[in-house]
Amino acid sequence: MTLSPDEITMLTLWGFAVNATIFYTWIVMAVLTVASMIITRNLRADVPPNRWRTTLEVIVQTIQGQIEEIAGGPSRHLIYFAGTLFLFVAASNLLLVVPGFEPPTSSLSTTTALALSVLVAVPLFGITSRGLGGYLMTYLQPSFIMLPFNIISEFSRGISLAIRLYGNIMSGAVIAAILLTVAPFFFPVVMDLLGLLTGMIQAYIFAILATVYISSATAPRKSSDPQEDTP
Repeated sequence: MTLSPDEITMLTLWGFAVNATIFYTWIVMAVLTVASMIITRNLRADVPPNRWRTTLEVIVQTIQGQIEEIAGGPSRHLIYFAGTLFLFVAASNLLLVVPGFEPPTSSLSTTTALALSVLVAVPLFGITSRGLGGYLMTYLQPSFIMLPFNIISEFSRGISLAIRLYGNIMSGAVIAAILLTVAPFFFPVVMDLLGLLTGMIQAYIFAILATVYISSATAPRKSSDPQEDTP
């Protein structure tokens, strides 16, 4: 049993070996791209709304409402980033039902890349919202002594995101392999259902944590003088 799709070579292109992690990442991106084109091809203002369009609007508004509740206000810019993270992780885990599919999220390299994208997004969103000086000042709060601790905390967030996602997906695969050796006829269905549920939960948690980290960087800095916050 292979513990990571990085160990599986799918094909060779121009002398470079393409492992299962990269190969199935391309598959997930292709599925999401084609699905988005099919779903949104008739979503136009001049077309009367139907049941499918109403369902999509409810889903998008629900996601937007949760993000705005976390961010404390309108945050449309977060929908695209957090929504993309959720769709990629969810699609990777849902495709487990396809025989032979190796979810790229079961590779530490993929989860690390996702965590790094969050680490890069946090200062970018923070600088865009507060300005360079305002964002850098957050590392000096509540005093300059906290600078190294705030920097360590920033990187530890990314590490915890990567290890949490990888550990949960990987542990599910290992448990499934052990149970299959014990009762190969009954447990596959149960483990597939459990894997789908766990995959959706992990996608949701990952997107929510990314939203929380970015929202903390873009939130307006509170003034120490109460009179300055009075409208």
